Amino acid sequence: MKIRVGLISTCTAIAIAASAMAAAETPASLLAEWQTEAAAGDSRVVDAFSAARGRVFFERRAQDWSCSSCHTADPRNAGRHIVTGKSIGPMAPASNPERFTNPRKVDKWFRRNCKDVLNRECTALEKGDVLTYLVSLK
Repeated sequence: MKIRVGLISTCTAIAIAASAMAAAETPASLLAEWQTEAAAGDSRVVDAFSAARGRVFFERRAQDWSCSSCHTADPRNAGRHIVTGKSIGPMAPASNPERFTNPRKVDKWFRRNCKDVLNRECTALEKGDVLTYLVSLK
């Protein structure tokens, strides 16, 4: 009986790890998804995301907040939430390789933060521009 339980536990752990690996994304795969979404939503969408537009968006203040309010002017550094004081890991994948590898977290935080800063969800073009900017930081 013990062997069977141990084997089941091991198999379960392997299955969970495999599904987590399958769910892992890369910034490039997220950009490809958002490019398709952006193009489907508006035929005038440019062919490529822009790091320059992403930086402007990241630093732009709306309702007294910007992305850089919590994530710092240099997203390669750790930030701190301006209301709660909670520490936030670096946004740039070069400084935080796990950033943008979990699509659920990416969607959750873009949705929350865009609503906090803009009072609306970000468009696929805005998300793609911001991620292109963050990936460009070395």
